[in-house]
Amino acid sequence: MSAHEILMLVQAAVTAADAPQPVYRLTYQNIFLMFFIMLGPIKAIGPFFVATGQLELPALRSLAWKVFAFAVGGVLLAGLLGSQLLQKWQITPAIMELAAGLVFLLVALQLVLAQYEPATHPAAPPGKSRPELMHLVFPVTVTPYGIAGLIALMALSGSFSRSLAILGIAVAVMVLNLLTMLFVRPIMHGLGMVTLQVLGAVLGILQVALALQIMHRALQTLGYVAGGS
Repeated sequence: MSAHEILMLVQAAVTAADAPQPVYRLTYQNIFLMFFIMLGPIKAIGPFFVATGQLELPALRSLAWKVFAFAVGGVLLAGLLGSQLLQKWQITPAIMELAAGLVFLLVALQLVLAQYEPATHPAAPPGKSRPELMHLVFPVTVTPYGIAGLIALMALSGSFSRSLAILGIAVAVMVLNLLTMLFVRPIMHGLGMVTLQVLGAVLGILQVALALQIMHRALQTLGYVAGGS
């Protein structure tokens, strides 16, 4: 093999390495952070604590396991079927990513702006009332923008092993939700509502930033925004 042929092979290898890959640039740590913000326990602990305030501890734990089971089932179903539906309806993953970012941004802005609204204190539910299971599953635990983000990640996954890893990370976040629900009362008594409000404000800012990043990435993929360094 001549020196010229070797030089051509090296040049071809460098060009292939520099070519854009049709997969997410997000690391597994980034995906975990994304799911923790979108589907994690910080946003759900307050509503679950209020909804289960009138329940005895065994009933609360039973409800937590039910919410967990339905949430895991919903996450797996969305992840496994989402990419297939995108292909059937001819929706590009970038459009789905943009839609997820838009919904995520609207919810994040609502969360941030709620910090400036007058505090309201709703009346406690009567003793015979029962929390609505499916409402605690969706949208409290499994958020619509979290599902959209999961579908977009699965649709852009480049391999079967990466798809399994994405689903595994989502289920791991659901396990964190379960632990939070099982110990919601000690957690809330330890943190207090003020700390939870501060965490909510920080989470809201992170949501705004992450939503804008998701939308920017989608617009880059669609060719409306030039790629940055």
